Amino acid sequence: MKLNDKSIQNKNIWESNGFILPSFDRDLVRQNTLKEPVWLHFGAGNIFRALAANIQQKLLNDGQQDKGIIVAEGYDHEIIDVAFTPYDNLCVSVALKSDGNIEKTILANIVESVKTDEIGFLRLKEIFSADSLQLVTLTITEKGYNLSGSDGSFLPTVEADFKNGPESAESFIGKLVALCYHRYKKGAAPLALVSMDNCSHNGTRLFEAILNFAEKWAENNLIDSGFINYTKDSNCLSFPWTMVDKITPGPDDGIAVMLSNTGLEGMHTIKTTKNTSIAAFVNAEESGYFVIEDSFPNGRPPIEKAGVIITDRNTVDKVEKMKVCTCLNPLHTGLSLFGCLLSYKKISEAMNDQLLKKLVQLIADEGLPVVVDPLIISPFEFVDTVINKRLPNPFIPDTPQRIAADSSIKIPIRFGETLKAYAAEDKFDMTSLYAIPLVIAGWFRYLRGVDDSGIKYDISPDPILSPDNPERLLFTDGTDISPLLSRTALFGIDLIEADIAEKVIRYFNMMMEGSGAVRKTLEAVLND
Repeated sequence: MKLNDKSIQNKNIWESNGFILPSFDRDLVRQNTLKEPVWLHFGAGNIFRALAANIQQKLLNDGQQDKGIIVAEGYDHEIIDVAFTPYDNLCVSVALKSDGNIEKTILANIVESVKTDEIGFLRLKEIFSADSLQLVTLTITEKGYNLSGSDGSFLPTVEADFKNGPESAESFIGKLVALCYHRYKKGAAPLALVSMDNCSHNGTRLFEAILNFAEKWAENNLIDSGFINYTKDSNCLSFPWTMVDKITPGPDDGIAVMLSNTGLEGMHTIKTTKNTSIAAFVNAEESGYFVIEDSFPNGRPPIEKAGVIITDRNTVDKVEKMKVCTCLNPLHTGLSLFGCLLSYKKISEAMNDQLLKKLVQLIADEGLPVVVDPLIISPFEFVDTVINKRLPNPFIPDTPQRIAADSSIKIPIRFGETLKAYAAEDKFDMTSLYAIPLVIAGWFRYLRGVDDSGIKYDISPDPILSPDNPERLLFTDGTDISPLLSRTALFGIDLIEADIAEKVIRYFNMMMEGSGAVRKTLEAVLND
């Protein structure tokens, strides 16, 4: 068994090994898509295949669509070379159910994979020229929208793109804007640009990044200034807000072995030179949510028939805040930081530690009083599912180390919004908070790179630790964290003015007292 077009024609052997094959004519879908592309996706990683590709596959299987997805990769071109091209752009999607059952689906709706190199860019210009193109989705991670560095100045590639113009763009956003400008010049057909990244108001962040390029290029007389109006007009370019929720770890070696034991070749994890973990399969939890603002000026596939919730912007905002600021992401971050400190290698194992489960529940309890109910999803039911089913699922091979990455970006949103909500309402007592100050203190303790047994570990990647950041040693060395606690960029609020800095400092100092101090601090705070 090999993952390619020829092999999957032998349906009996695949189905006898428990694989679910596509029920559509892939050759016809490919022809239709290349002739009239409808859906292009940037970011050929795991979350794309676990969510977006599965959505479109369902539509094809149900006869709701006759065109697939074209995927492009703008950051790590090696992904295309090792995980797409050798497998005819097929992928094994492995759904990990909480009861231990596994569902193996052959994703066949990705009909073309493109790099954003010089040759690939020419192909992308052809795709952007097509009036049939309805949506361009993106999973480029939250930091993919940042045009500036930690000091506030534009990144060197961005600064160069501003000066050189669309035909010479090197940064990912610069190339995306250049493609949108090409569409504008070829007739200005409308298009929806849909961020599927896990950040607040993701559509607006994408819009602002694109508008920034458009205005700079117009100022430098590098483009037709009418492109600015095209970008600002939601009937031309729209930037829907979305909320995406699906736990998708990197490819797991245990899953690779399981797939290989069926006789399927090539099932192994590959680490690219840019440190991306990728494979010809993707493993993810079975459950998940995709909520999107209904703003598609050129039409859209009937994605609601594949489980996507279509609603208005205000409701998306409420759902996103519910998830990111209260019901999942803060719980995940708190669990991951202390999971690393207590040397757990799986999220489910950390969640089985009753002390950490108590911490996670208290984080939720502190956030729920200020959460706004979006009505389409109950916050209380969401939290209950996260705590009692999703995080403890032993079949999800997720790690605290993965979730702990980029914590400096996550903390101001995942905890800062709750802190600001408490500060804004007299009826909420900021001094009643214990779990959130404990997590912030735990983050500083985590950045010391030494676990609760005194053993050093590798700190997960984080922009605050970049060699270009002159203040990085303030986060990793020493015991005086007080100068950092007033920085709203770090926490969303001035912790000193909010009257919780003293708790953060006290908890941090308690955790710095030597071997076993982290667990002792958790016991002292949570059992008080």
